[in-house]
Amino acid sequence: MAALETLLPIEVPPSSAGAPLPHVFADEGKLLITYLANRPEPSFDGTNPRSVSPATDNQPIAILTADPYLALQFGPPNDEAINGHRLYGLGLKPYSAFEVFNSSWIASLERANRVHPSHTPELFSGYRHFILTFQDSTLEFHR
Repeated sequence: MAALETLLPIEVPPSSAGAPLPHVFADEGKLLITYLANRPEPSFDGTNPRSVSPATDNQPIAILTADPYLALQFGPPNDEAINGHRLYGLGLKPYSAFEVFNSSWIASLERANRVHPSHTPELFSGYRHFILTFQDSTLEFHR
């Protein structure tokens, strides 16, 4: 019987809750993730929102890399639909980062690769599954 998936929060720079504007750059071996990091604005009292865009100056940026990585998925759900994600019941929440243990996604990639003449399950045993949730998107990847 396969072990159940579990989530463990991980520490990465927190993303801006307003507009993190994540960017994902990838080739077949290296993944680069950038986003606007959360920097609390001392003058913000909840009634004075400001607009943030890629042209906004003086925004802290987080840069994360995964080298090598196996696979990635980037897109829905957003923060308002995160409860539709299959891992929501395990504690997945918006504006957070997690590692998934006993990943069913890694297991499915390993199963799909079994048709390869040189396949061995050990090729997939060292990969780790991570999830970063932003305001408008979710990024999952294996490294």
